[in-house]
Amino acid sequence: MSGTEAGTGSTHGALAGQTVVVVGGSAGMGLETARQVRANGGDVILVARDADRLRQAADELKPLDTAVFDARDTERLERFLGELPDRVDHVLVTAGSPSYTPLDELDLTAAGQDFGGRLAMMLAVARASRRKVRAGGTLLFVGGTGGRRPAAGMAVTGALTAALPALTANLALEVAPVRVNLIAAGFVDTPLSAALLGDELDARREELRRTLPIGRVVGPADVAALALHLMVNDALTGATYDIDGGQQLVAR
Repeated sequence: MSGTEAGTGSTHGALAGQTVVVVGGSAGMGLETARQVRANGGDVILVARDADRLRQAADELKPLDTAVFDARDTERLERFLGELPDRVDHVLVTAGSPSYTPLDELDLTAAGQDFGGRLAMMLAVARASRRKVRAGGTLLFVGGTGGRRPAAGMAVTGALTAALPALTANLALEVAPVRVNLIAAGFVDTPLSAALLGDELDARREELRRTLPIGRVVGPADVAALALHLMVNDALTGATYDIDGGQQLVAR
């Protein structure tokens, strides 16, 4: 059973009449979540920095609106959310990529921007959400699990992996009754993963199929199914939800 087959059809139209803003909605986990929102009766607003990919996603999904900008521009991000004409129900942010730079090769200015920028992105979304996301709606952020195991080159990613759950929990108190949750993903078979691994992608896929307890690779549809559950289940806030197929249970 593929990841796409495993991650669909679990919410049965529960998002009918709701609007979801997807930041990073033109590819990978964001695009697949937008697809599942539409399949379950919801509308989407798509944000991405690649205009061509965003246009393709819009042709497929017929969103209420689109916007092209880099979500790392936190002033632009907060202004965009604040200027939405109507309240929305949920905001999903998948923008951002991990850093795997060894210490000797690390650009300290870039590292500080990566770390601070990721936190600032969440803070900007949270601040804007108090005016634009309905009570009981949710802010969903996507982080990772890989940085929980210290390793060379993981300093920045490891620090973010530790920081994001704490920030999520604190924001859940500050912006309540809007809910805030974090999805912590292991390896997910996305275009970003392909770009990072290059020629090593197929070997990594095969290794995961062989070693993961679930016996297959986690795909974007699996993450999207979790995202939709977190939108629909309004008892969930302030928590981090791992989705890695059991990757953390397997020794490297």
